[in-house]
Amino acid sequence: MRPVTIVTGGTRGIGAATARRLALAGHDLYLVYRNREDEAQRVASECRDEGSRVELLQMDLGDLGAAERVVPDAVDRFGRITGLVNNAGITGRIGSFLDAPIEETELVFRLNVLAPIVLTRAAIRHMSTELGGSGGSIVNVSSGAATSGAPHTYVPYSMSKAAINMLSLGTAREFAAAGVRVNTVSPGTTHTEIHADAGRPNAPEERASRIPMGRAAHPEEIAGAVLYLLGPESSYTSGADIRITGAN
Repeated sequence: MRPVTIVTGGTRGIGAATARRLALAGHDLYLVYRNREDEAQRVASECRDEGSRVELLQMDLGDLGAAERVVPDAVDRFGRITGLVNNAGITGRIGSFLDAPIEETELVFRLNVLAPIVLTRAAIRHMSTELGGSGGSIVNVSSGAATSGAPHTYVPYSMSKAAINMLSLGTAREFAAAGVRVNTVSPGTTHTEIHADAGRPNAPEERASRIPMGRAAHPEEIAGAVLYLLGPESSYTSGADIRITGAN
């Protein structure tokens, strides 16, 4: 049977690159997106051209009640899920920690931490062999900022991603015997629109000189690691964090 994978934020940036890579590898896809329906439909069409069945769900994952419906709806549509990629997230505005509004920080944690908790719980309940499931793999997209603290940039974002790292590690250890693997991919600065959303569209170019490889990553360079962690080649890998940071 073909694997069935949920990707949140699955129609832009790293999520879109991941969806395309998974489609090439034979996954059927349930892509969750917040806005820009035209882009979502384009990514879905590209994945269908590779033979994937693709279902789209437009949703604001900041609504945690709505987020609770994602996994059950995917199971209703496909009959099962084998993978979850918690990719959707925001940075908040780039700037000093003292200037970060608490309301914005609350939204960062709602989208980056609480929504993945909701989805991860639902996915584990479905996948756990101890609860009648067939096992599965969860990949949480974190950030190199989780271990740097991101001073003068986005400290609350770095805090939220550190929480995601612990979500991966804790659930990996708790549910290893239940056939559920949980891992993390931590990109460094990557060419996506997340920087423009944070008010610094040229951030990848501005940071390039501080990256040992001399450039920011491209989304496709992150997607390969996600594919690996969802696939059989990583069958003994759980609780890992793959840093894709250009040697930073």
